[in-house]
Amino acid sequence: MSIERFIHDLPKCELHVHIEGTLEPELKFALAARNGIALPFADVAAMRASYRFHDLPSFLALYYGGMDVLLTEPDFHDLGMAYLTKAHSQNVVYAEIFFDPQAHTARGVSFDTVIQGLRRAQTDAEARLGVRSQLIMCFLRDQSAESAMATLLDSLPYKSWIVGVGLDSDEKNNPPLKFAEVFARARDEGYRLTMHCDVNQEDSVGHIWDCVERIGVGRIDHGVNALEDPALCRVLAERGFGLTVCPISNAFVTDGPQTDVVGRMMELGMRVTINSDDPAYFGGYIEENLALVQRELGLGREGLATLSRNAFEAAWLPSEARDGYLAKLDAFVARPG
Repeated sequence: MSIERFIHDLPKCELHVHIEGTLEPELKFALAARNGIALPFADVAAMRASYRFHDLPSFLALYYGGMDVLLTEPDFHDLGMAYLTKAHSQNVVYAEIFFDPQAHTARGVSFDTVIQGLRRAQTDAEARLGVRSQLIMCFLRDQSAESAMATLLDSLPYKSWIVGVGLDSDEKNNPPLKFAEVFARARDEGYRLTMHCDVNQEDSVGHIWDCVERIGVGRIDHGVNALEDPALCRVLAERGFGLTVCPISNAFVTDGPQTDVVGRMMELGMRVTINSDDPAYFGGYIEENLALVQRELGLGREGLATLSRNAFEAAWLPSEARDGYLAKLDAFVARPG
């Protein structure tokens, strides 16, 4: 079996994908037509050509603007179903999916509309495709802690549909501790906790320490700057923290994909995972991200299996479900050829 085929067939788990970041231009045009919205592009090619950004703020400006076509429950269903169908085509068997309710409620779209559409997509994808998924509700860190708390309260009637909460958007001047009270309440409500610690932000290492020791998260999203502090690396490795690294997106907002970081984390026994982040904008889903890491690090079957195993082990799954996925992974790796 070629390494390319091995990557494709490998049972995969994705832990860092923003559902709004999977909104491909083709679907954006379809939703705009459905909702009577005029787009400032002649066609899909022109829209794709506009995807030019050099850092996190320039990406976020384009990202949030692209959500205007998402208005109704069927829109969110179609968005979720499109991602889960794509994930299935790359043999993703389980995914934990971020969604940004504040980006929609600020436009007059109700929380209920967003989550009902996404939930229906999850149910349909599991029934039709066998892809299981859970939702992680993210707070926008460039909005106030009060807004985040209000969103948390809005989510409580749907607690059984949401496995955890996260923190995303522009990290500049919006450190983790700004949301300490919100995350403490989320924990009390039974949610699992994660936070974005984006690449090369001011005081990145300090932010990761705060997430680990003061907020008490269970995972770190991105987190590549942890390698600047050996003591932090030891803590993350010893405690089995999942680190959800997104190589292709790194190349768009920093000076490269940071694949060397993945290799160093693996050498240190850290639970690094590979993910797609916002694949409609960055041009690569999980399979393309794994292929990039494999090429640049020269990974063989064992290394690729380790990355997949790390993801299942870091997932917020009941132990029985996790064991089932790991058994499926081990059986695949053990196959001859």
